[in-house]
Amino acid sequence: MLLSVLSASLLAIPALALPLEGLTPATEANPLTKRQDCSNPSVQLSANSKLPDPFLLTSGQRITSKEQWTSCRRRELLSLLQQYESGDFPPKPSSVTGSFSGNQLTINVSDNGKSVSFSVSISTPSGSGPFPAIIAYGYPSIPIPNGVATITFNNDNLGAQNGLNSRGQGVFFNLYGNQHSASSITAWSWGVSRIIDALESTPGANIDPTRIGVTGCSRNGKGALFAGALDERVALTIPQESGSGGAACWRLSDEQQRRGQNVQTASQIITENTWFSTRFDQFGRGSVNNLPFDHHSLAALVAPRGLLVIENTSQEWLGNWSTYGCMRTAQEVYKSLGVPDNMGYSQVGHSDHCGFPSSQQPELTAFIQKFLLGNTSANTSVMKSDGNHNFDLNEWAGWSTPNLS
Repeated sequence: MLLSVLSASLLAIPALALPLEGLTPATEANPLTKRQDCSNPSVQLSANSKLPDPFLLTSGQRITSKEQWTSCRRRELLSLLQQYESGDFPPKPSSVTGSFSGNQLTINVSDNGKSVSFSVSISTPSGSGPFPAIIAYGYPSIPIPNGVATITFNNDNLGAQNGLNSRGQGVFFNLYGNQHSASSITAWSWGVSRIIDALESTPGANIDPTRIGVTGCSRNGKGALFAGALDERVALTIPQESGSGGAACWRLSDEQQRRGQNVQTASQIITENTWFSTRFDQFGRGSVNNLPFDHHSLAALVAPRGLLVIENTSQEWLGNWSTYGCMRTAQEVYKSLGVPDNMGYSQVGHSDHCGFPSSQQPELTAFIQKFLLGNTSANTSVMKSDGNHNFDLNEWAGWSTPNLS
């Protein structure tokens, strides 16, 4: 059912100067990239029940080239994401060093006169290396194949997620202060970026920092998706059963709830934990239709790099229809960039949350082969679900997909 558009409630929001990692600077050859709205968009929030157009600049101009996506629209979306949902993602600190001993990599970070440190565990396969690696939030809930190292870290240590009273706690906040706008998910993503920084300067760890994957399940799957979106050095992002706040779109999850299904929505999630910045509260308490993006655009921020979204049809709470429709929409950005097979979606129903059915092994193997092990011929064309979902892209998007030159 096509939702009627709510009457617009306009709210002028000033532009924020948000430092973003890995962004391509404006160039004289492309004047569009020098526009103020490319990096610091100023928007008026208005109700839109459809999934916002990922190709439409806040200026009202639609992009027509891959360069405009990379240097302008992606910058806008990153800024909007931080401004309205995740909180600020700080630039690389003034000093990041690593020391490796046994199987432990210790990351030392200094910035603005403060210093913190945290450690991760690295398990490498036999052989000479350096090896590609998958960074796992907490523990790897997917099978890691031979030839790929596993890096595990305690993301709770970076940003606590023990209910709303734990906001502002953890290593990240020890460095930046407990009043920092960042959510715990942003703190975790910052941790992933610092791990990669340390790997780049610590050859003794025997890890190839140009072949890094990141994964996590459930709340940690949300974190993995954000890490892949925020740091362009992540070659392969594998969120598993991330659901609402991850691979699901807020608008689509609300629609599932309207249909009488038991699904997590923004109004619930802001009362549960610290996963999102307090900047997002206005949408959870009000209407997500006022959000100038949705999570199809979050997934699109990973493009054109590898993205495999693993979901579970049996988990209604996680937004089984919502994740399908949201990721089907995100794939349009990959298509526009000419790399539709760089993004895959696999949804198989099973009772054990964060379990991994063998029927999803072929696509996992293919994505790891292609993006971490260098087998460019691996077949990563997958958009499958056993849920028989009825999702009408034209109804929920209302915009066309350009062929970006």
